[in-house]
Amino acid sequence: MNKLNSQLHPVAALPERVIQFGEGNFLRAFADWMLHQMNKQGMFNGRAVLVQPIAEGLSRQINEQDGLYTLFLRGLKNGQPYEEQEVISSVSRCLNPYGEWQECIRCAENPAIEFVISNTTEAGIAFDSTDKLDNEPPVSFPGKLTAYLYHRFNHFEGEAAKGMVIVPCELIDRNGDNLKKVVLQLAELWKLPAVFTEWIEQHNFFLNTLVDRVVTGYPRDEVKELEAKLGYQDAILDTGELFHLWVIEGPEHLAERLPFAKAGLNVIWTKDMAPYRTRKVRILNGAHTSSVPAAFLYGLDTVGEMMDHEIMGKYVQQIVFDEIIPSISLDKAMLTDFADNVMDRFRNPFIKHYLLSILLNSSSKFKARVLPSILEYQNKHDKLPEKLTFSLAALIAVYKDGKIDGTSMQARREQGEFVMKDDVAVLSFFAQVWSEFDGSQAAATKVARKVLANNDIWGQDLNQVAGLTDKIGSYLYSIAVNGMQATVRNLVY
Repeated sequence: MNKLNSQLHPVAALPERVIQFGEGNFLRAFADWMLHQMNKQGMFNGRAVLVQPIAEGLSRQINEQDGLYTLFLRGLKNGQPYEEQEVISSVSRCLNPYGEWQECIRCAENPAIEFVISNTTEAGIAFDSTDKLDNEPPVSFPGKLTAYLYHRFNHFEGEAAKGMVIVPCELIDRNGDNLKKVVLQLAELWKLPAVFTEWIEQHNFFLNTLVDRVVTGYPRDEVKELEAKLGYQDAILDTGELFHLWVIEGPEHLAERLPFAKAGLNVIWTKDMAPYRTRKVRILNGAHTSSVPAAFLYGLDTVGEMMDHEIMGKYVQQIVFDEIIPSISLDKAMLTDFADNVMDRFRNPFIKHYLLSILLNSSSKFKARVLPSILEYQNKHDKLPEKLTFSLAALIAVYKDGKIDGTSMQARREQGEFVMKDDVAVLSFFAQVWSEFDGSQAAATKVARKVLANNDIWGQDLNQVAGLTDKIGSYLYSIAVNGMQATVRNLVY
């Protein structure tokens, strides 16, 4: 069987216009796919040169295939399973900076390369005081970017028009602002001239972004079947869901230079991305975090099973549409449209998302994703949201029969034992609280009171929320006595 490359699939040699720090599955199924869509319509006419962030990466495989790879996008369309595949040709080559740093730096001399895209994990945007400009390469991503920008500044003698548009995709809040802050810290640490700092401040755009697409990556379990369907081998074949969203906070004139939306892509340029972040965190992430503990203790194992289940499927729908959306003070049509997409995404038959993996670090996720919906719902409607409140009791119940085992917890549900992973202090706290439970209603309320009082977990004493302690205690008692299945059935209408 032939291997995918430019001999098998000839492509136009478009100029390099983007330098991309990150060559992994996500960016190739997200940003590079978008560049490809614009190129097909003659709206961008450029490719990305990739830089792998760590020493071990995909540069060899990418270059052997002349930057080409196949992307499968799969999900539900009009309620039916649907998939499409395409050879993506928006990548020119991939550089390994740990052996080709000077070649990376030379890209800064190319006036056509105006854009930086990055995804170097959430930990990638961090200040490293030990990093050095003369390292080949600098250790951190911000170090590499600062060195790159400094070389460009010097090569073009500080020309204003040669500033760059920097579009990070790392999953941290206000990623562009944070990246710019670290670049300026490194410029100061390395004693780079003030005129360079001024050039960074005045002529480079560090954009804040929000990215959203589930990328399932290289399909190890089905690659032979997919390659047989394609008729060729692809060492960097990639897979993802149909849905995509990129929210970019930045000046409107930049949307003309990166015309994603004109190409029909779900890319939103905005002056304030906060509403979109609230929508994603509260609806998409919040729906996961609030529904999974109950679904897992119910006896289910995947998100797909949860959505297809007669009771739990209704439970998720009612949490989102009856409680989360009414808690958010944003345009209801915008929220409902996004929530409809979320329901389809959760039902995606091509993605097997295990509930136990979603339970990882649940307490901190709950505080950020679900607790604001509970508190704001009560504030707006003068009552507690029934199912969101229950979701907190379900989360507490996950730890009920747990025993600390090293840095994790050996816990139980009716279907058997499982390993719960969370911050060790959190696991120890829940184990201690539940150790005092004797099966009575009073003991259940005592568990609720102690858990809700933990300021380290919730950032406040939740016993101060009117009615919450008794409600959680009542739910915990029902779960302990009647079981999760019976308790949820009584909640869902």
